[in-house]
Amino acid sequence: MTDMKNMEVCGSVMDGVAEKGGLPDSPKKSPVEYKVFPIRWLVLFIFVLYSAANSMQWLQYSIIQDAVVKYYGVNSITVYWTSMIYMITYIPLIFPGSYLLDKTGLRITTIIGSFGTCAGAWLKVFSVPQDMFWLGFTGQTVVAISQVFILNVPPRLAAVWFGADQVSSACSIGVFGNQLGVALGFLLPPMLVRAQGTVEEIGADLQFMFYLIAGITSVLFVFILLFFKAAPATPPSAAADFGSSLDSNFFQSIKKLLTNRNYILLLISYGLNVGVFYAISTLLNELVLTYYPGANEDAGRIGLAIVVAGMVGSVVCGLILDKTHRFKETTLAVYAATVVGMIIFTFTLDCGYIGVVYFSSIVLGFFMAGYLPVGFEFASEVTYPEPEGTTSGILNACVQVFGIVLTLLFEWMLGAVGDRWANLALCALLALGTAVTACIRSDLRRQAAQNKA
Repeated sequence: MTDMKNMEVCGSVMDGVAEKGGLPDSPKKSPVEYKVFPIRWLVLFIFVLYSAANSMQWLQYSIIQDAVVKYYGVNSITVYWTSMIYMITYIPLIFPGSYLLDKTGLRITTIIGSFGTCAGAWLKVFSVPQDMFWLGFTGQTVVAISQVFILNVPPRLAAVWFGADQVSSACSIGVFGNQLGVALGFLLPPMLVRAQGTVEEIGADLQFMFYLIAGITSVLFVFILLFFKAAPATPPSAAADFGSSLDSNFFQSIKKLLTNRNYILLLISYGLNVGVFYAISTLLNELVLTYYPGANEDAGRIGLAIVVAGMVGSVVCGLILDKTHRFKETTLAVYAATVVGMIIFTFTLDCGYIGVVYFSSIVLGFFMAGYLPVGFEFASEVTYPEPEGTTSGILNACVQVFGIVLTLLFEWMLGAVGDRWANLALCALLALGTAVTACIRSDLRRQAAQNKA
């Protein structure tokens, strides 16, 4: 049965809306009945799996860096570039990707991204010979390009399919898919590839892993073709109804976003937080093995603990936002807690008890990875009614820049001054991000539109 929500639309929505032409004059309007359809959960579930299938390949090589170096005969920095290629390809492609999402909608964008994810995974299947690392890197690049058609989708999918009382939770679940994939990326490669094995054993393990992921992405591609829908028959909320009625100009939206003070501050704070997360994730294997030699599987499990805790944090924060609508307060609290979590992680890493490292990683992950959907939703609030795909696209592009710079800086500092000072530098950057977040005004435009409807 279709869920129902009645809302009355009247008057002008807000100042930000007026910039895009406002509503037509009408002294009084009849109540409008908004519906949400059960199929929205299937669409969201398919997206979560598809997003996970892409992001699980992000750390596929770097989390087993020692085995890859041994098998292919490449150096460590080359292996780390298989992770950083995700960040590099996103930056120049974000504007075409956002434009495509804005103009063609969710279904076409998702089909393109799913096909690329599948194609890249199959290229890796043929990269198992020891002289074919370049082909595996090519496949990784294709998968990385495909993420352009994924990272922008959660806030757009939530706004298009879900009602006002579920939109933050839906966005959190959408981001959950990306985190689920990262978690699997930490877990599966160390389990499937024997770092201490012979070259022949490592080759056989890599082949099995590549076939497994190629098979999963192929099944998901078929599922998307069959079941993934572009939009419901009718808008689920007043905000979605008004947003869909606007004649969106992509380049005008870009201009407005880049002159929005709150959005610029959020770009900086979000970039610092997620950039630190990327740096730690990419170099986690090296961090753990420094103090716990041979603990390759533990490195993967610690990464898994960080991400799973973040998945829980994402859902909890999404529920809090839907219940309280206190976006700035939630964002600031989660950010400050991330600083505390990073300090705890820094001073427990060398304690000699790997169980303690697991615990500190869970604390760090709950807040650091849990911040991802909070930042997305806060951005959608302060930039409404600009397209959510464009808003999140620029946000993610900024993240990639910070991710590349901080990963390279972190790697250099690990070699130059050691992990303690390198981690403290990341703590300082997170503290700076907290201060920047405190400067963002709580200009909740989407909530204002919904409340006046």
